[in-house]
Amino acid sequence: MAALAAGLSSAGAAEPDLAARLKLLVAAYPESLASVEGNRLVFHDGGPPLMIDDGKAKDHQAALAAGDIEDSLRQLYPLGACDRKPAIDDDPGRVRSDALMMRLYGNSAKAVEADLVAVDWFGEMLRVTRRQGAAAALEKVRDALAEKPGLKRYLAPSAGTFNWRKVSGAPNMSVHSFGAAIDLNTKFADYWIWSGGKPGRVPKYANKYPLEIVEIFERYGFVWGGRWYHYDTMHFEYRPELVAIAKAAGASACR
Repeated sequence: MAALAAGLSSAGAAEPDLAARLKLLVAAYPESLASVEGNRLVFHDGGPPLMIDDGKAKDHQAALAAGDIEDSLRQLYPLGACDRKPAIDDDPGRVRSDALMMRLYGNSAKAVEADLVAVDWFGEMLRVTRRQGAAAALEKVRDALAEKPGLKRYLAPSAGTFNWRKVSGAPNMSVHSFGAAIDLNTKFADYWIWSGGKPGRVPKYANKYPLEIVEIFERYGFVWGGRWYHYDTMHFEYRPELVAIAKAAGASACR
């Protein structure tokens, strides 16, 4: 828990304990998650529970490569229409539990594809999972953004949604694998690897996407890769538990 507290202090927000975070995690995915029993996350499908905390001390790179559920909730995501530069290795949302994501969305490309639906994204038809309400949330994002036509050039053409693959240069799965992420127009994008960054040593960037876009995505449960030290500014992924935890903590990017 010391590492958890350290991550919170760097975000400058109040600390919800792990039990409170797990409660919000269960509430964020009612389709699949039933409860927490001790160190186990219980599922509605009656399948085997998942271990929450494997008890292993991990540095940031180890957590990225093989994070458990506790690791995935450790760093606090800051909300709001402000461009706050994160501290070194502050990547809230980038650490994920592959085991959990596969239980939520499918453990193979074929399994995920069975639940993909078409979402009209400013004239393009994108494949997004209907599981956990991800497609419905993206449609709400689209509708809110459509009220602001001046933003369209940043949004389309999209650089993609579903793509069963690992994170570039890493052993863990991309959220694109689960049909729960979208990349915006690459014309305005910056990515830490493109910029010549190395793990833990990343050049600063100047964000080119209006923060109004970020705020709308966050409103409907998506987190932005521009909040990460290892940034990916075109990337948004559906992580409603992190948004709920941020709201409970009062975590703001604007202070």
